[in-house]
Amino acid sequence: MNKIYWQQMTPQGYQEIQQQIAALQDQRPAKIAQLKAARALGDLSENTEYSTAKRELRHLESRLRYLNKLLTYAKIVTPADNGKISLGSTVTLEFTDDHLQVSYQLVGKQQADISRQLLSFDSPLGKALMHQSAGVTVNVAAPAGNYQVKIISVQNN
Repeated sequence: MNKIYWQQMTPQGYQEIQQQIAALQDQRPAKIAQLKAARALGDLSENTEYSTAKRELRHLESRLRYLNKLLTYAKIVTPADNGKISLGSTVTLEFTDDHLQVSYQLVGKQQADISRQLLSFDSPLGKALMHQSAGVTVNVAAPAGNYQVKIISVQNN
């Protein structure tokens, strides 16, 4: 029996993937035209333009298949307004060792981007935060070592 593994994501993450698909589909006709033009140049065995165009089109098609599969198995999750941290919640944390405060939004794996304060719910920190409330201090078991963070606030958008 085949198991279906849902890709949990926020509504924003779903929209971002849809936008990526639209952008790639817009690029596809130009890539096909490049391939046709390169094919018309003659001998395909020594035609670097043809090889490059073929590789780029294959990469674009592969990326489209991957993104479409993500949407096929997407499970859009919106956080409940119960004060508990869940996928989509925005949390403000204080690291207990240096008292640095940071805010993150918990998102699906495919949407995670620390530089944009988007933290995967499946990361060590994300796992420790899930289903917790403001005011709680949690232990995080990370590969580089254990540490503690205090949850300052939870916003369920």
